This record gives sequence, C-alpha cells and structure tokens, in this order.
Amino acid sequence: MKRWKCTVCRYIHEGEEAPEKCPVCGAEKVMFIEITEDAAGSTDLKNQQEEAPEKKELSTITRLILKNHLHPISVHSPNGIIPMAVLFLFPVVLFNLQNFANAAYYSLFFALLAMPPVLISGYVTWQNKYKGERTTLFTMKIGASLVATITLFILVAWRTVQPDILSSSSSGRWSFLLLSLLLLASVGIAGHLGGKLVFGANK
Repeated sequence: MKRWKCTVCRYIHEGEEAPEKCPVCGAEKVMFIEITEDAAGSTDLKNQQEEAPEKKELSTITRLILKNHLHPISVHSPNGIIPMAVLFLFPVVLFNLQNFANAAYYSLFFALLAMPPVLISGYVTWQNKYKGERTTLFTMKIGASLVATITLFILVAWRTVQPDILSSSSSGRWSFLLLSLLLLASVGIAGHLGGKLVFGANK
C-alpha cells in the first residue's frame, strides 16, 4: 500500500493514489507526495523538492514564532477567557447580579489585548508552515478569527461607552448577550478547525 503525505498539513494518506482533496486541510491532490522506504527501512519522499519548492530565508522573528509554536500558545488565552466571560453575562442579564458584569468586562478587555499576538502569529504560521494555502479550512478559520476579533472589539467598546448596558433597565442587554454568544461561537469554530488541522494530521 502506497503512502502519501500532504505537503501543506503533513497528513499521511494510505492508498494507491493520493486523495483528490486532503481530508484535514482540503489541499488539492497535487499537494501530495509519495513516501517511499528504501531497503534499510528509512523513509524518503519522492520529488522531495516539491515539499519546499522555494525555501526562502526566514526572518529571526518568523523563525522564533514557528520554532516555539507561538500561535497555539497565544491562542489559549482568549480561547480560555472568552467562554468564562460569556458565562459571567448570564447571571447579569437573568438575575441582575452586577458584580458579574465587571468580571465579564475585564475578562473581555484582557482577551482583546491578547488578540494581536494571536492574529499576527496565526498569519505568520499560515504563510510559512502551511504555504498560505486558501483551502476551505483555512478560509473558515481566518473568517471565524476575524469575526471573533471584530465582535470582541464591539463588545468591549460598547460596555466602555455605555457602562449601564447590562443593567436591568437597559433594553440592549439582550443584544449584548446575543453578540457575546456570536463571539463564543466564532471562537469555538476557529478552535475546532485549528485542532482538526493539528491533530487530524497526526492520525
């Protein structure tokens, strides 16, 4: 049985031919190369030059981002804080427990501060590790990340400009909660696709 490696996400496929599309990242068939074994049992890649067609010199910052896996490290902050912040909003909206409103606000504010490193390291990783491929997975992941960032900014700005938005007398508190649920959903989608990209390729 032949083995094929996706040169974008490094998924390994077994079969007589490479798949039409990578089941992990969605890369086209041409992005697969065959893995062979010599008599000694060591692996080799046919047409290995295709795996890194134009190996460019990376800057020091780019090398550090890729070597130290800064994107998956940095993304854990907003991914962990945002669900907690959204949970804080429920007792505020449903039971008018205003202490939770401040906790949610400061949590969202900190998550917003963490977003620039997440986006920058994500872009660098996409361009250099995954060759800037514009497959469905990457398009959805980037789209979800942008929606999350914009929604997060709106929520923080809204609460800053209108501090009483979550009070029981405010008609906008339900809209604020719904917007926060959109934020949570977009973060969840981006995280799910990132996990699929990392762990799906290791199957």
